[in-house]
Amino acid sequence: MQFLALLTALFALVGVVQLFLGARLTERFCAPRPRRDSAARPGVTVLKPLHGDEILSEVALESFFLQDYPDYQLVFGVQSQDDPVLPLIGRLRKRHPGRDVALMVNDTPHGRNRKIANLINMRPLARHELLVISDADVHVPPHFLSDVVATLEMPGVGLVTSLYTGLPGNRDLPALLGAMQINQGFLPGVLLARQLGRQDCLGATMAIRKSLLTRIGGLEALADHLADDQLLGRKVLAAGERVALAPVIPATTVPEESFASLFSHELRWARTIRALEPLGFAASVLQIPLLWAALTLVFSGFGLWSLALFLLVWAARVVLGWRIEAALRIARTREIWLYLLRDFFSTIIYIAGFMGNRVVWRGQSMAADKGHPAPGSRE
Repeated sequence: MQFLALLTALFALVGVVQLFLGARLTERFCAPRPRRDSAARPGVTVLKPLHGDEILSEVALESFFLQDYPDYQLVFGVQSQDDPVLPLIGRLRKRHPGRDVALMVNDTPHGRNRKIANLINMRPLARHELLVISDADVHVPPHFLSDVVATLEMPGVGLVTSLYTGLPGNRDLPALLGAMQINQGFLPGVLLARQLGRQDCLGATMAIRKSLLTRIGGLEALADHLADDQLLGRKVLAAGERVALAPVIPATTVPEESFASLFSHELRWARTIRALEPLGFAASVLQIPLLWAALTLVFSGFGLWSLALFLLVWAARVVLGWRIEAALRIARTREIWLYLLRDFFSTIIYIAGFMGNRVVWRGQSMAADKGHPAPGSRE
């Protein structure tokens, strides 16, 4: 038991070191820097696949009508004439009559992934060579398109993606915990992974040229896969191009009002990551330092030294979380007990991630895949 106590104490310290590195990388990424701008400012088509009208949808979508960019087109796509987001789009078009906006209503299926099917149906309306695919719940600053296009024009870059923060859609506990996971876990983890050489694509922002997309198989190559963003990134890398991070961090709405919905959402992430990167997912348990500190307490028989370690890890978890939030210029999570609850919930999600491969996405049950063709797919 003493050996187990020392081992779990070591794992807790490893978790704290990872948190520290993630905080430092976040501070470095967010540090002020000269803004890079596109010399040519080419035309851009923004593709926004939509499904329903959620909390803050109007605020998020309107941020794309307010871009400080000379020539861009907004293409919205839904799969039903009864979709409740359509009146919202109508209001925004009236509010911004000068914007180039197109709408596609088409329920033609193209594989298992309904988002990709929506994008395939929208694609004929895209007028420009540069495509920016963005989720419906993404909030962007006015310089977002300028930063993305400037990054895409860098030598060797074939695909541009972006980090994103979590914006609670309400003050309910599930939304706060979901935002904490994005801001203090996911975002620093992506920066740490890129420091180690990974070039993952994140679905909130995917900017690519039509010509390259066609060369790697088009959107049809993604239609049977849940992790379409990761597969797109892999295909771009296989084509000899880089996946770059834009120097801008949008926000994504965290709408969950119940722990059941938060569990379902984060379980989908966990099982998808486990399917794509099984070893990386298994090692991710080291990113839950308070779990290991709690186990050290148990294995040591609640010895004084293990209590001191637990309090030290908790304090580090809070302070490093505050540093990350300060760098991202978002509201500080002042309730320190939320850090305990967040790591407890992360532990449950981690365990559940190994207990099956089914996920629920937009009411559709799917199997998390490894990014390879599904049986009977068109690849």
